[in-house]
Amino acid sequence: MNEKPDSSNFSTGRRNFITGATAAMAAAITAKKTAAETPRDWTGVIPTRYPDPDIVSLDDRFNKLKLGNTPIQRIYHSPDMLWAEGPAWNGVGRYLLWSDIPNNVQHRWLEEDGHVTKQFRYPSGNSNGNTFDFQGRQISCQHGPRKVVRYEYDGTVTVLAEKFEGKSLNAPNDAIVHPEDGSIWFTDPGYGGLMNYEGTRATNGSAQPYQKEAVYRIDAKDGKITKLTDEIFKPNGLCFSPDYKKLYVADTGASHYADAPKNIKVWDIEGTKRLKNGREFASMTLDVDGEEKAGFADGIRADEYGNIWASAGWVGDGYDGVHVFAGEDGQRIGQILLPEICSNVCFGGTKRNRLFMTASTSVYAMYTETKGAHIS
Repeated sequence: MNEKPDSSNFSTGRRNFITGATAAMAAAITAKKTAAETPRDWTGVIPTRYPDPDIVSLDDRFNKLKLGNTPIQRIYHSPDMLWAEGPAWNGVGRYLLWSDIPNNVQHRWLEEDGHVTKQFRYPSGNSNGNTFDFQGRQISCQHGPRKVVRYEYDGTVTVLAEKFEGKSLNAPNDAIVHPEDGSIWFTDPGYGGLMNYEGTRATNGSAQPYQKEAVYRIDAKDGKITKLTDEIFKPNGLCFSPDYKKLYVADTGASHYADAPKNIKVWDIEGTKRLKNGREFASMTLDVDGEEKAGFADGIRADEYGNIWASAGWVGDGYDGVHVFAGEDGQRIGQILLPEICSNVCFGGTKRNRLFMTASTSVYAMYTETKGAHIS
């Protein structure tokens, strides 16, 4: 005799299945939401799942530059560090150097074991930007005494620039070195002359502490200082293109001038001593959650393909970190999102394929599938 299935048992089982599935789905959504809302552990104890969600591709051109199996790492953090700036890589010593401007000190991170020398140079003259010339000597831009200096092999310090046309510089900010003639190019926006926190405040009450903001060149042979351009509000970070035919400069003039754009400019280099055809290369305006926002580009570096990697900040989540712009058209192709305002960047490491980022109270690093175009 065939027995009919108990429809009540079937209905009950179906209901239990649906209820269980719904509960499991709700738990998964909750877990996903909780994971998304859980702040990232920047100590590295709790790992970040690859690909790192804070390495953001905005254009297919960025995909060849980023790696899927590498994280953004915080290699140093200290609540005592107030404003990290001016990272520079020393290939011979295999170390990263950077400034903490308000604390009047320079730090050094060693590649072999991650050790940090907390007073590599103290006092540092409230140094900001640093670089190395092609003889391996360190060059620093000092906010306090308003100088560009070079540290020599014998331990002495040479002053390369402190005045132009008889007037004090405002407060040199960042410097780079041209390989063909060894000339040093630097910016002078004047932030160290506008506040005691990072230097010595001028008493004239002007956004120009001592003279018009400008970009300068120091001749390596005779030491002559030439003004390259002052067609920019406050020139900040600067870098050459890989072929040294272009100069890129970040403009942070909107900090003091209402009509200043928030952008990166570019000039063509004529020979090794002149600039021409100044124009906007990239805008710092970005759509963040449906709203157009613009922060500042500060330190910038070029990679081997001509892309420009710019520190970015003063907006907040979804913006602060590093923005990457395509060299051929200035379009933003990628972002590296950081939990702090990023002040500056440089490429380094043994293969020069690691991007170092100074950001407020921390230093971050990330491997890339490109290399820095220059030595520091």
